[in-house]
Amino acid sequence: MPLSDRDYMKNPPPRRGSIKPGRRINYGGANLNPVWTLIAVNFVFFIATIINSNIIGTLGLSPSHFAQRPWTLLTNMFVHEGFWHVFGNMITLYFFGTFLNRLVGQNKFLLVYFAGGILGGILYVLLGAPYSIAIGASGAVYAVAGALAVMMPNLKVRLYFILPVPLWLVVLVFFVLWSFLPGIAWPAHLGGLAAGLIGGYFFRRRGGYYYQR
Repeated sequence: MPLSDRDYMKNPPPRRGSIKPGRRINYGGANLNPVWTLIAVNFVFFIATIINSNIIGTLGLSPSHFAQRPWTLLTNMFVHEGFWHVFGNMITLYFFGTFLNRLVGQNKFLLVYFAGGILGGILYVLLGAPYSIAIGASGAVYAVAGALAVMMPNLKVRLYFILPVPLWLVVLVFFVLWSFLPGIAWPAHLGGLAAGLIGGYFFRRRGGYYYQR
């Protein structure tokens, strides 16, 4: 038998830490993409807030009411103030999230996303103004961007589709620009980014990540 016809030559084992094709999990014949699922859920919540604006107060995270509404640590990341708020977060999630999901797989991607949102919420409860409300997926999105920046810091991103800039610099610049404006929940951004940096560090150190098609 020719060497090229042997099974182990047709499908050689991947090297640790290399990027290789992977499989998507199939449920009931449909491929579930966690990035698109999160985007869809966020827009459903956004439409719901247009119909009933009281949802923002019910699901938003307020330090003064956290003890009575602990579930808002999770629900706040699905509520947005306006179209550009949700659009900005979701378009960023699409670009960075799609890449990270293919790089580490959907379980680790979702772990980073929700860990960022939750850690960002915890920091907001500790450091935010007592009677303010934090809403939005920014903390979770910063976690995704931070993890990707640690794993592939020199990945070139075309800023405004023109200027190629290293990913780590893009994340740093946008964090500084968008986290310290008036009315911005900077503790949520900081907590989310920290969760992503930590997750990305461990993923990169352990290796074994792969690129799914």
